[in-house]
Amino acid sequence: MHARVSWKEKRRFEAVADSNHVVTIDAKRDAGGEDQGPRPMELLLMGLGGCTGIDVTLILERMRIPYQRVDVVIDAQRAEQIPQKFTQITLTYEIDAPGAPLEKVVRAIKLSQEKYCSASHSISAPLRALLVLNGETHSIE
Repeated sequence: MHARVSWKEKRRFEAVADSNHVVTIDAKRDAGGEDQGPRPMELLLMGLGGCTGIDVTLILERMRIPYQRVDVVIDAQRAEQIPQKFTQITLTYEIDAPGAPLEKVVRAIKLSQEKYCSASHSISAPLRALLVLNGETHSIE
């Protein structure tokens, strides 16, 4: 895997990787940026959500569990001291899948977190998972 992140002006960069999609990265205005794109730490969270979301939908499909909605909502806490790394990340999987067995949906999430999601295995902060299946909240242990 390869990526190039190129400075454009002030604190704005453009990033492109093997897939050839361009992402603008920028800092907030009070840090000298122009707020023209997500911050690097936001992109880390978005990548984590995308990685596990792709896994979960693929696993549910292989289990023949139809779903109508899969959202991964990520809340993260950062250290106050530089480098302000993530100290806790909570992923809430909001899934609408009428008739889906809870244990199978939980298994799909656990497989993503424990085996398949490269992004989650690349982040050192503790990850916590919650599932909201058809409007009912469950903790994933």
